[in-house]
Amino acid sequence: MTSTTNPSFILRAVKDVVLGDIPKPQIEGAHDVIVKVGQTGICGSDVHYWQRGRIGDFVLNSPIVLGHESSGTVVEIGAAVKNLRVGDKVAIEPGVPCRHCEYCRSGSYNLCPDTVFAATPPHNGTLSRFYKTASDYCYPLPEHMTLEDGALCEPVAVAVQICKVGNVKAGQKVVVFGCGPIGLLVQSVAKAYGAKVVIGIDISQSRLELASSVLKCADGVFSPPSLPKKPDGTAYSIDEESEHSAKVAQIIKDNFMLGEGPEVVIDATGAQSCIQTGVNLTKKGGTYVQAGMGRENVVFPITTACIRDLTIRGSIRYTAGVYPQAVDLVASGKIQPQKLVTHRFRFEEAEQAFETVRRGGEDVLKVMIEGVRD
Repeated sequence: MTSTTNPSFILRAVKDVVLGDIPKPQIEGAHDVIVKVGQTGICGSDVHYWQRGRIGDFVLNSPIVLGHESSGTVVEIGAAVKNLRVGDKVAIEPGVPCRHCEYCRSGSYNLCPDTVFAATPPHNGTLSRFYKTASDYCYPLPEHMTLEDGALCEPVAVAVQICKVGNVKAGQKVVVFGCGPIGLLVQSVAKAYGAKVVIGIDISQSRLELASSVLKCADGVFSPPSLPKKPDGTAYSIDEESEHSAKVAQIIKDNFMLGEGPEVVIDATGAQSCIQTGVNLTKKGGTYVQAGMGRENVVFPITTACIRDLTIRGSIRYTAGVYPQAVDLVASGKIQPQKLVTHRFRFEEAEQAFETVRRGGEDVLKVMIEGVRD
């Protein structure tokens, strides 16, 4: 190794981050590897821990290193490692499960209760000079792929998992609510899988332009009309909002000649209006996938879902085979996540990078942080 120090971006408490030095990781198990981190993308969950200190049952009770969308170069390997060599460029899958529970044995290791997931309390993340992980959760990158490409394999893997959950197949009609990074990548994966029609929905014209003209992952895009304010200033009732969502769903069907609706609808927003419209939009017997997370509780059109015999699925992280599929899709050029990168920062500017994501805006999509320079 070129250094014995391990500079890291540490979340000490809610809204309290600092650049500090933590102990350099050491090889302990025969299958361990140590990676010098080269690139890291910022995910909304990282920002959520920074600003609120918890996501569901995962609560920040002690300092952790942030970051989990990373790639790097292998600098040290355990005695039993056979799939990697020192000097290999790798994409890092950030969650290492127990491998022994019923979920792991079935391939659904995203549900393993004992997963060590980077930057999920109490586990440290990847925004350090060096990061230790399991060798079988690192994937060698082809020579033509950059470390930035490797880090971007993480959100691509999320999109691959979402399409896997939705059982997206060739010849289908697919509608995706949300044209942020995950929504755009889901649209891209659906097209790569041979979907006949992919429609992207968003209220941002610039993001709709990305879907239709830059990434060219959507065959059509649509900005749904919002409910106008009532003249007397009163709020709409639940029934009025639900009725509006059903009308918007019909408009989408008519605009894009979707007939009885798409076979697969995916929500990557978490917004209640999108969820309601999406369920109303899905074809009878079709599949609705909830990928975006907004408010913990929303008004859901359960009767519509029941009488249409919809399959309702949630999607979280990745399952067996998903991460290598993501690497292959990026390597082949079928998915081009680098087109989503809007901001790049040096490691020393990590807090500024996080603040950029927190502030958001139509000009902010994917924000990347370069690894520690020697």
